[in-house]
Amino acid sequence: MKTLEQYITHYFDIIAPAELQQICSLFVPEQLSKGAYFVKTGQHCRKLSFIRSGILRMYAHTDEKEVTQWIGTEGYFVTDLSSLLFGQQSRWTIQALSEVSLFSISIEHYRKIGRLVRQWDELEKMFLAKCFTTMEHRIFDLLSLSAEERYKQFFAQQPELFNQVPLQYIASMLGMTPETFSRIRKKMLP
Repeated sequence: MKTLEQYITHYFDIIAPAELQQICSLFVPEQLSKGAYFVKTGQHCRKLSFIRSGILRMYAHTDEKEVTQWIGTEGYFVTDLSSLLFGQQSRWTIQALSEVSLFSISIEHYRKIGRLVRQWDELEKMFLAKCFTTMEHRIFDLLSLSAEERYKQFFAQQPELFNQVPLQYIASMLGMTPETFSRIRKKMLP
C-alpha cells in the first residue's frame, strides 16, 4: 500500500509514521470493472476510497438532463460525503469509466481512526476543509469564468482525460452543453 501511504503523507504532512501505518491498515484493496458502480443514487455510501488507478464519474439525473459533478482519477479520494458522514441516501451515482483499483475504508473503520490516531480531529478537519475549498473553487470558476476559460483551465490541468472519457461528461462537469464544448474544442485545436 505504498501509494496510499505516500498520498496520505503528502496530503496530511503532520501525521506520524506509526499512525500512518495504523490508518493504512484499515484500507482494503478493491477492484471495479468498467461500468460497475461504486454507489448508486438512493443507496447509502458506506465507504471512502482512494483511487489507485482508473477513472470514476460522479453524476446525477435531473428532470431535464444528466449532470456530471466530478471525474475522479488516480490520486484522489472518492465517496458521497453527505451519505458517508450523515447516513443520507446518496444523491450521486459513482460509476467506473475504466477498470479501477481502489483502497477502501468502511465507515466503521473510518470511525475507528479517531481512537487510533491522537491528531485525528485536526487531520479530519484539514481533509474536509480541502474538500470544501476544492468545491468552492469549482463553484467560483463556474460563476466567474467563461465557458472558453473553463475549458482551457481544465484542459491545462487534465489534458489526458479528453482522450479517456466521453466528451459530453467533461462538458457537463464544466457546466456547458455538448454543442458549446464542441465549438470551443474546434476553436482550440490547431
